[in-house]
Amino acid sequence: MAELKEQVEKALADIRPALQADGGDIELVDVVDGVVQVRLQGSCAGCPMSQLTLTNGVERHLRNVVPGVDRVENLGF
Repeated sequence: MAELKEQVEKALADIRPALQADGGDIELVDVVDGVVQVRLQGSCAGCPMSQLTLTNGVERHLRNVVPGVDRVENLGF
């Protein structure tokens, strides 16, 4: 499980600069049974497009580069 979490953290580092460029960020909370739990931060936390960013950006990238990731969920603030 620790290895999967490390892989997810590395994959998030790939997309973090794009989020930070818009004033946001993403925090990895946990990985449970293929579900990556994250917390969007900064301007991403209140953005009306955050769900789209999460599914079409973050989830798609993680599913492509980390075997075993099924979905990503935002735990909120």
